[in-house]
Order: sequence, then C-alpha cells, then structure tokens
Amino acid sequence: MTLSAFRCKRLSPLVGAATLLAGCAVGPDFVAPPAPDGTRYGAGSSPSTTTSAPVRHGDAQRLLDGADVPAQWWRLFGSAALDGAIRTALANSPTLAQAQASLERAQHDYAAAAGIAQWPAIDARLDAARQQVNIESMGITAFPSPPPFTLYGASVRVSYVLDLFGAQRRELEGLRAAVDFQRFELEAARLSLAANVATAAIREASLRAQIEDTEALVDAQRRQLAIVEQGVTLGGTARVEAERQRGELAQTETLLPGLTRQLAATRHQLAVYLGLPPAAAAEPVSELAGEPAHKAASASTSGPASERARQPSSERSNKAASAPTGGPAAEPGADSEAGQAASNAPATAVPVFRLAELRLPDTLPVSLPSTLARRRPDIRAAAALLHRASADIGVATANLYPSLTLSASAGTQSRSGGDLFDHLNVWNIAAGLVQPVFRGGALRARQRAAEAAYRQALAAHRQAVLQGLREVADALQAVHSDAATLRARAEAARRAAATLAIVTEQYRLGGVSQLALIDAQRQHRETTLALTRASADRLADSAALLQALGGGWWQTEAEANAGAPPPHRAANPPTTASR
Repeated sequence: MTLSAFRCKRLSPLVGAATLLAGCAVGPDFVAPPAPDGTRYGAGSSPSTTTSAPVRHGDAQRLLDGADVPAQWWRLFGSAALDGAIRTALANSPTLAQAQASLERAQHDYAAAAGIAQWPAIDARLDAARQQVNIESMGITAFPSPPPFTLYGASVRVSYVLDLFGAQRRELEGLRAAVDFQRFELEAARLSLAANVATAAIREASLRAQIEDTEALVDAQRRQLAIVEQGVTLGGTARVEAERQRGELAQTETLLPGLTRQLAATRHQLAVYLGLPPAAAAEPVSELAGEPAHKAASASTSGPASERARQPSSERSNKAASAPTGGPAAEPGADSEAGQAASNAPATAVPVFRLAELRLPDTLPVSLPSTLARRRPDIRAAAALLHRASADIGVATANLYPSLTLSASAGTQSRSGGDLFDHLNVWNIAAGLVQPVFRGGALRARQRAAEAAYRQALAAHRQAVLQGLREVADALQAVHSDAATLRARAEAARRAAATLAIVTEQYRLGGVSQLALIDAQRQHRETTLALTRASADRLADSAALLQALGGGWWQTEAEANAGAPPPHRAANPPTTASR
C-alpha cells in the first residue's frame, strides 16, 4: 500500500463524518402554530342577511360564509372615482415606497448571507516590500549582511467555513423569515392604505351630503323666517316669534362651519394618501354658478338631500321629493344643466365623492377563522417573526459547538517583478477547528435569550390572531347593527318630515304655537343629518369588514407568484433539539 493510498484510506472516514455533520442543523425546526378551529367569529350565530330599509343604501346585504375577498375589494362599491383614487394611492404613496425599500433591503441581506454561506471566499493578493535582513542579529558574524532588496509576491487564497452544526443555515432561515416579514408588512400597508382611502372617501361623501342637507334646511328656515317677519310687519305675529325663528336659523347655520372644516381636512388627508400635497385637494369650480361643483349640482333640487335619499331609486327616478317646509320647485332642465356644469368643471387631482355615487355591496364574503389566520397579512407577518425567532434558537445553539474552517493558498515570490509569475513556489493547506471552552456563560445565556424571544414572538402571534378575530367579529356586528340603525333612522326621518309638514300648515292656520314649529324643525334637522350619517356608516363598516378579513391580497399574490411556498403545517411549538 502506497503512502498516498494509506492517507486517503485514513482520511475517508473523516471526510464522511464531516459530510454527515454538514447535513446536521441543531435547534428547532419551525412549524406554524395551529389555526383556530370553528366557523364563527362572534359569541352567537348571526343572520346571513341584514335588514333592509326603503332608502338609499338600505338594501339587504348577504354574508357569504367561506367565500374569498376579491383582490380589488374596493370595486364592490361600484365607484370609478374610488377605484382610481386607490390605484393612485398604491402607485404614489411614500408609505408603500418605504415598505418596498425595506423589503428590497431584506432581500439583499439574505442574498449577501447566502453567498457567504454557500460559496468559498476567494481572494487574490499582490504585494511588494522593500526589506533589509540583518544576519548579525541572528548570531551570524562570519558573513556580512546582504544589501536591501525588494520582494514581490502574488497569491490566491481560498477559505470556507464548513457548516457542521447548521449555524449558517439557521441564519439563512432567519433571513428568509425576515424577507417574508417585510413582504407581509408591505401587503399590510397596501391593505391599510386602500382601506384608509375608501374610508376617507366615504367620510367625504357623508360630510358633503350633510352640508347639502344643512344648506337646504337653512334655506327652508329662511323662507319660514320671511313668512314670520311678514306677519310681524302686518301686525298679526308677535316680534318674539320672529326672534325665536332667527335663533333656530342661527342654530342650524352654526353646523356649517364645522362640517366645512371637517370636509376640508378629509380631502387634505385624501391628498396625502394619494401621495399629493394638500393643495391638490382643491375642488373644481362650476362655470355655471361660479361656486364649487357640488353646490351647483345640489342647488337645482329643493329640500334636503337626505329627503331625496329616503326614496327608493325606482321612486326617485319617477318623481322629485317634496320639502315639507315648502320652497320653489326645480325648473325644467336645471338638473341636466347643473350636471353638465359639474362634468365640464376642471379636473382635480383628488376626485370628489358623493354618497349617491357609492354603491352598497349587496354581498359580503366572510372567510373562515382558520383561513383568516393563514391569509391576513399582519398575522402572516407575526408568523414570520415567530419563524425568525425559531431560527435564532438554532443559531445560538450551533454557537455552542465547534466550527471548522478550511483554507488553502498558492502563490509565488520573487525579487524581480518580471519573473513573478514564472513558477509557483509558495503554497499551504490548512484546517482550523475552534471549540468554545469558556465565555463566561455568554453562549448559554444567548441561547436562553433566544428561547425567551421565541416565546415572546409566539405570544405576539397569538395576540395578532385574537385581534384579527375580534376585528372581524366587531365588523360583522357593525354590519348588522348599521342596517338596523338605518332602518330606524329612515322611519324617524320620515315621521319627522311628516310632522313638520303638518305643524307648518297648522302654524300657518294659527292652530299651534311657534314653539311647536321650532321643535318640529329641530327634530327634522336632527333626523335628516342622522339618516345621512347612518347611510355612510353602512358603507364605512362594509369596508372595515373587508379590511378585517385581509383584503384578498393573496389572490393577486397567487397570480403574480405561483411558486410561493405553501403555508407551514400546523404542529406543536418547537423546542431546542438537534435534527
């Protein structure tokens, strides 16, 4: 047996052992916590259909158990303006740009670590040094020291850390989880932004309708004041009645500045959501009336806007609503002229939203709780953090074991740069094994800290699941409650309008006091504005339910990234163990 064969035979078991060790990764293998059981979100069963009311946005909604939320869920509201605004926000938002940059950074961090872990490091080196050797310092005195000389060198060095116990693989696993976390954070930011735009648009539409209702009520009360003042002039009405009517008018007018301020603030917020400065929220001005287009469009009809909303769409298409307090009827063609003026108004960067242009979704998908836990982006982000914490346990555990570094270098040295690369005369092969012996308990403490961090992440994930379930349960309850509230508000508004019409006529005939008239006007004002708010609440809470269910982002993800890994299988929480 030759010496080389003997050496190969002796080294074979060592190489095999190193190969086996290289396939071992200490620490826990991550498995996601089990998804919640059951098919219900709330404490009791809820009907699959909401109640209805004979007003705008009063249709019954069907709740489809087990159905998926569409990716572009905001299109359920049937508004091209809302669809365009959300698309603009998703394209221009600085918040999303920040989240996208965070994702790219995590991806590059993973790529850098993967390159270090999977490939050997190769370095090339060139050097030149001027040297003087003093042989007398070595005890040689028989010969004189040589003159100074220049030594040139060139070498290539290869080194590789053999991942015996999986420290690098666990680190890569944690970095992959960090990429997943940033990806789900991006999806959560997209969902939150879309929901914020939808909610702000609905709020703007509600405020705009309340302003129009209040302006119509002010006009009606001014007409009533003119009648009272005429009676005072003729001597048939006491002056105190005119003062009371002025006070009621002033009380109604005080609502307008606050509503206008809220409308402006909402549009400013919408502009920021769309990645635009607040100045972009300026509304187009009607060329017909020389005022904001929403006022020109509403000026062509008499009575509060919510009075028109109280009629079903089929009735509104056949007749105009009558105002109980009277007022001139709309002139023929006024609606078409105002609508044409609004359509010809200059375009605005932030679209104008009105309740009449927003459709209440007739069906609302409701996914199962187990599906929610696997798809809602904030829950998936919490699961990714849990995965990273599990991988960190493996890294801390592997640091307790030896690390093996292999290296080799080859090169040449010469006193002349011209023949530096003529032949190879310097080389070495080395292996270094490092076993931590004493670090003052730091390594064990880091392992225990990683295990505590895992328990912390596990609790955070559980809290995220519970929070998601609660938000869906609250949203479902709100959808049913809003429908019942709108029905009650519609009935109250109808009765208040009828009462005001009767009291107004009785006051004209002298059958009731002016205090009764003012009380009827106040009730009509309050029920009118409450009906408008209830209509907007149904829209807003429908959007809140779709957001709480996760927004359907995974459907777009499935189309764009068909090779995405499947959800982790459910199992018990990991414990420190070696695979």
